[in-house]
Amino acid sequence: MQITASMVKELREKTGVGMMDCKKALTECDGNMDKAADYLREKGIADASKKASRIASEGLVDSYIHNGRIGVIVEVNSETDFVAKNEEFQQFVKDIAMQVAAANPKYLSKDDVPKETVEHEKEILKQQALNEGKPEKIVEKMVDGRMNKFYEEVCLLEQAFIKDPDITISEYLTNLVAKIGENIKIRRFTRYELGEGLEKREEDFAEEVAKQMGQ
Repeated sequence: MQITASMVKELREKTGVGMMDCKKALTECDGNMDKAADYLREKGIADASKKASRIASEGLVDSYIHNGRIGVIVEVNSETDFVAKNEEFQQFVKDIAMQVAAANPKYLSKDDVPKETVEHEKEILKQQALNEGKPEKIVEKMVDGRMNKFYEEVCLLEQAFIKDPDITISEYLTNLVAKIGENIKIRRFTRYELGEGLEKREEDFAEEVAKQMGQ
């Protein structure tokens, strides 16, 4: 059975779960909405979404240094100190630090991108589409699609996980919340690059980091 966007949207509104998880659930359940909702509950994903409103003030601050040239500091919060000592949680924090080093996100989420930056990017993409000779009636849809690519590049939660490109960082986070049973939030990160802002030889640091991670 073909899974349509409207079906995914309906399940998302019903469960509060992310689009990719909803699509997967519908695919697994042959488009049956009720079975898909149960599937998400059984996997713990729907409950994970509900946990997102709970206060998380414990956690870890960790760092990652790549060859003395890139440095990252991240803060990831959990509800309890007990979870902060969990090996899977600690590995998640390390993975996030390495993700920031490799993919160099500018923002945590879409909500963090300044409005003026979004409008500026949309205007550029609109002009690009018009310059390509695209009809005005489809330009808006094209801009929306290309904005999604923009967010995937600059927002940490929208990026493909460098260790498993089939999932986003947001999905990785949701899966961990479902497994551990506590609200977990990536609060903030800072990335430093040696000689940043100075004229220097270009290198593919993302590829370097990916190799170190065994990719």
